[in-house]
Amino acid sequence: MFPLLFGAGLVVLNLVTSAKSQKTEPLSGSGDQLLFHGADRSDFAIMIPPAGTECFWQFARQTGYFYFSYEVQRTLGMSHDRHVAATAHTPQGFLIDSSQSVRGQINFSTKETGFYQLCLKNQQNHFGSVQVYLNFGVFYEGPEMDHKQKNERKQLNDTLDAIEESTRKVQNNIFHMWRYYNFARMRKMADFFLLQSNYNYVNWWSTAQSLVIILSGILQLYFLKRLFNVPKTTDTKKPRC
Repeated sequence: MFPLLFGAGLVVLNLVTSAKSQKTEPLSGSGDQLLFHGADRSDFAIMIPPAGTECFWQFARQTGYFYFSYEVQRTLGMSHDRHVAATAHTPQGFLIDSSQSVRGQINFSTKETGFYQLCLKNQQNHFGSVQVYLNFGVFYEGPEMDHKQKNERKQLNDTLDAIEESTRKVQNNIFHMWRYYNFARMRKMADFFLLQSNYNYVNWWSTAQSLVIILSGILQLYFLKRLFNVPKTTDTKKPRC
């Protein structure tokens, strides 16, 4: 009985050790992906509370190119500082690059496979929230193929290779056009919120100035009218010399 228990313990220990030493890269050649990593690119807007921090994780493989861009579109609250701090970390937690501005980009080549961490900090605004538009993801210049696929590709003719190369170039060009479109959309929304803020500011300031002008006119008329008030004279009440 004791040898059976001892053998089962060794099996469990080997399984745990092998699981801990396993790479984050999914096994190539398998039918299904062993690791769910989500979409390769994302773009959305998010509200960051005062002095708050928001973090996101993006899966990337080796030999890829990671891009991350952001822009502060508007501020809400008492503070109007639009600067935020952005950081990018490796799957091991090491800092890759940082940016602190109204808008910025962090681009780098992925050296390891895993989930890269992106964080945004609204550290300048302690009494106001900010709306930030994000656009991040990863793309690969060459096709991802294992050794078997590379051997099969050698057997293809030149026509299929040319078609594959042209299709890959068109796909990369479309992807970069999509990135530039997102940059333009970020700037468009930021300009829209800026125009809306200026419009509200001009309306409120014009209304306040109009009220001040009307109030000052009423006060001037009141005091001018007081100057021409002539007191009535009687036998007991006569104006003094």
